Amino acid sequence: MIKVLKPGLATSVQDLGREGYYHLGIPPSGALDHYAHAAANLLVGNAPGAAGLECTLMGPELEFQRDALVAVCGAQMTPQLDGVEKHQDTAFEVKAGQVLRFGFPKIGARAYIAIAGGIDVPVVLGSRSTYALGGLGGFQGRKLAAEDELPVGVPQRIKQPGTSLPMALRQSLGGEVALRVVPGLYDHRLTESAADNFYADTWAVGSEADRIGYRMKGGRALEFKERAQPFGAGSDPSNIVDSCYPIGSIQVPAGLEPIILHRDAVSGGGYAMIGTVISADLDALGQMQPNQKARFVVVTLEQALEARRAYKKRMSALINLFAS
Repeated sequence: MIKVLKPGLATSVQDLGREGYYHLGIPPSGALDHYAHAAANLLVGNAPGAAGLECTLMGPELEFQRDALVAVCGAQMTPQLDGVEKHQDTAFEVKAGQVLRFGFPKIGARAYIAIAGGIDVPVVLGSRSTYALGGLGGFQGRKLAAEDELPVGVPQRIKQPGTSLPMALRQSLGGEVALRVVPGLYDHRLTESAADNFYADTWAVGSEADRIGYRMKGGRALEFKERAQPFGAGSDPSNIVDSCYPIGSIQVPAGLEPIILHRDAVSGGGYAMIGTVISADLDALGQMQPNQKARFVVVTLEQALEARRAYKKRMSALINLFAS
């Protein structure tokens, strides 16, 4: 059992998500950074999709009620065990009664805490991930609160303290991020100059960025081509008759501030999607801090698929490293 002394800013139980229910309005949820989540789990002997904790910008304070093996990957939020700093990307022992705290993030937005055995909350629709907007999964369907007590499962494989990720398989976070975008489905609604400006400008992450969507600021406002609004669409020039939203899709209400939908986003609505951030870049998006800069880069569908293959190859290399 792990007792939550302080919950941090937005700490929740996540795994790799629940696929197959988006058509019913239930998003996949799961870790915003799949790679960091999987890496932390593998370091402590868990399956890559075991349930762990996702910590956003400010980590929790956790009191361990029994001995455990722990690893932290993702954002550089230095773990401190009873005040002693521990290395990230490396498994370390925690003794019963010890308290795990975290420093403020130097780089990245989300750290992932894996405990050998995983967080043993109930499986809901095939996943232990928290979908807080719907009160579904995780620990009582919400982010953590002080005095919560988290059950931990029985470790299935024994890993040794000090097990570490090789440098070649560690993430590179921070700096200006290039987010690759497949244009469409409604980019034809933009004027030619607006589309050019969208990809030429540098944008910054807004403070409102969360698991539902990342709001971007600082670029020029976008113009939509004039038209008579179709029956059923709203009066905003970016409104359309309702359509499905893919994860990663970009909408720009009133043409002012792009919103990139992420893993807790609703499945449809009435805003035009001018493009979709490719799946291979969603981890990087989830690690962006407020005010961090980004550029949008046009890619073809074939390039997006090649990037996805490269991402899966890197994930496979990570998993295979710990297979024995």
